[in-house]
Amino acid sequence: MSKQTYTVCFCFRRRFRIPVAVAPDGIKTVFDKYAVNDYMTAECLQQFLIDVQKEDKATVQEAQAIITHNAPIMFHRKGFNLDGFFRYLLASSVPVLSPHSVHQDMSAPLSHYFIYTGHNSYLTGNQLSSDCSDVPIIEALERGVRVIELDIWPNSEKDDVLVLHGMTLTTPVELATCLKSIKINAFTASDYPVVITLEDHLTTDLQAKVAEMVHQIFGDMLYTSNKECLDEFPSPESLKKRVIISTKPPKEYLKGKKNEENGNESKEKDPSIGAWGGEIPDPRDDNKDDSDSDDSDGDDDLHSADVAPEYRSLIAIHAGKGKGGLDDWLKVEPDKVRRLSLSEHELEKAAKTHGPQIVRFTQRNILRVYPKGIRFDSSNYNPLIGWMHGAQMVAFNMQGYGRSLWLMQGMFRGNGGCGYVKKPDFLLTGGNEIFDPRVKQPVKMKLKVTLFMGEGWYYDFKHTHFDAYSPPDFYVRIGIGGVPDDSVMKKSKTVEDTWTPSWDEEFEFELTVPELALLRIEVHENDISEKDDFAGQTCLPVREINKGIRPVPLYSQEGEIYPSVKLLMLFEVV
Repeated sequence: MSKQTYTVCFCFRRRFRIPVAVAPDGIKTVFDKYAVNDYMTAECLQQFLIDVQKEDKATVQEAQAIITHNAPIMFHRKGFNLDGFFRYLLASSVPVLSPHSVHQDMSAPLSHYFIYTGHNSYLTGNQLSSDCSDVPIIEALERGVRVIELDIWPNSEKDDVLVLHGMTLTTPVELATCLKSIKINAFTASDYPVVITLEDHLTTDLQAKVAEMVHQIFGDMLYTSNKECLDEFPSPESLKKRVIISTKPPKEYLKGKKNEENGNESKEKDPSIGAWGGEIPDPRDDNKDDSDSDDSDGDDDLHSADVAPEYRSLIAIHAGKGKGGLDDWLKVEPDKVRRLSLSEHELEKAAKTHGPQIVRFTQRNILRVYPKGIRFDSSNYNPLIGWMHGAQMVAFNMQGYGRSLWLMQGMFRGNGGCGYVKKPDFLLTGGNEIFDPRVKQPVKMKLKVTLFMGEGWYYDFKHTHFDAYSPPDFYVRIGIGGVPDDSVMKKSKTVEDTWTPSWDEEFEFELTVPELALLRIEVHENDISEKDDFAGQTCLPVREINKGIRPVPLYSQEGEIYPSVKLLMLFEVV
């Protein structure tokens, strides 16, 4: 067993053993239950696969193949000893999410899906002074994001089109550069359609130039409709490897941008500022930000003489608020579907009085929710406020990081990571059974999570990253991100001075809406003198977690998977 030495005050040295990960007590208990004479034969392993891993169709032959495949690890072809069984579980090729491919019905209208959506997709950093580039667009597409937002403005000579965040110090990038990068990278992570939402600040002649540019770059990839307005959205399956343009009237954008700039004068401190984006806010909490103004306008502008006809023909998903208040915005028309955009604050206010109406609207139409204007640091909000009301496009600043973004990434690890997740049936049920997010639901599921142990930090971090004088002291926060009644966080004990901590702790969660629940997992290193160090995180959609004992890979704050860091956990429904 090797040792690690830490130097203290230049003259004292502390030496710690670096133990190889060994089976924790919880795994020993499972092994003893199924093993015979200290060995788990193929017949024993088959029973374990059926009982614990919930692989009902597992055969003795499959169990023997597992043993044979793992023979170099445990050296006993007749069966697993304890260490071999433990190593097999840690190295299991069965992912924690199942199935690890697209498995949901993709033939329903677009309005039946949550869609992985970016906000100001071209920004490399904050909302006020960062560079605009195609690089964050490429990175978003490579992660499976399916909705890219471009804010398009004339250049100083009024003869070309730039992408930038208007009325700020952000440096622009050419629209053509962004569109070409979208074409090249649109379908690297998923074959399902990419939607480009345009914030249009252009003159009529530049609109015509954009239309020509879009057709030249995308060609047959571009989806357009021969109808002035769709009566139902097509399905993701029918739009594979297609690009869709969505925008709302230019006049509405000019008015809305003015209101957004007025709202940006607010001095309110953003609640999500913090090392990991702060804790997820409860949607039931009052939010006193009144920076949003009513920027409603009719969508008739798309049919006016001020809009280039070739530009108008690009638009497959029409957007607009209408001229009235909430009741008018949420009006469902039998022969017309559209996209409505609301700020996070507008949605929070609307949810207090119009919850079921929002759900009904999103059954046929698309609702896009975007961050409020004071999020200068590109932070984000609680996405569940949108999802539990059926909002398909919950737009996030993908260039940042934090707990809200981890929830977003967790949701879209579902359905094979294709960027489209089918909404639960209760959000699609019509008639008198419209789901009301404010009504407390009965408990539908009890999820039991056993945290056994973790490993990999010794290989993925510098040995003095967490503590200059000793090995790390790790603890885990485990909880649920979901509807307010389900949302909770719990904390494990702290295991001191080891790179391979064993906890052997159980956590239970009662879920009223398991269809929207995300299992949140964070690992931290306890630091007495300073803020605790981050040591990994993941979010997993509960409805897709494989039951049984699974290795759970962890991710960095930015959402990059660590090569070695993982937890070994047991998932059960009790």
